[in-house]
Amino acid sequence: MYASDLSPFKWDPQLETGYDKIDNQHRQLFKAVRNIMDASTSGKGDKVVLDTLEFLTGYALKHFEDEEQLQIDYEYPDYLNHRAIHEDFKAAVTELVKKVNHEGPNEVIIDEVCSIIRAWLVNHIKGDDFRLATFVKACDAQAMNEINEM
Repeated sequence: MYASDLSPFKWDPQLETGYDKIDNQHRQLFKAVRNIMDASTSGKGDKVVLDTLEFLTGYALKHFEDEEQLQIDYEYPDYLNHRAIHEDFKAAVTELVKKVNHEGPNEVIIDEVCSIIRAWLVNHIKGDDFRLATFVKACDAQAMNEINEM
C-alpha cells in the first residue's frame, strides 16, 4: 500500500468514543500519521520524517498512559488485556522505527509504517477503545443515577 492509497488520511467522526480526552488524542495520532505521509511524499527530507515519526511514537506512549490510567481509575475489568495490546503495539512500532532508522525513511518504508499504524489505530479504536468508552460511560451514568436518587 502506498501513501497515495491512504489519501486522504484524516479523522473519521465514526471513530469517536464519546470520551473527549481520548478522542482528541486519537485525532492527534491520525494527524501525526498524515504528517509523516505528507513529509515523505512531498520530499521534505529525512529529518522531518524522522522527527514526525519520533513525535508520533512519543505521543502514542502518552496516549496509552492516559488510557491505562483511565482504566485503573474506573477499575476496568479488561485492563490487563488492554494494556497487553498496547505493549504489543509499542514493540511493533519500536521495530518499525528501527527499520526506518536502519534503511532510511524512504517512501516504501514510510508507506508500510503508516499503513500498519493506521490499520492498528482504526481496529483498536473500533474494538478495544469503544469497549472501554462504553464501560466508562456506564460507570458515569450509574454514578449520576446514584447521586440523583439521594
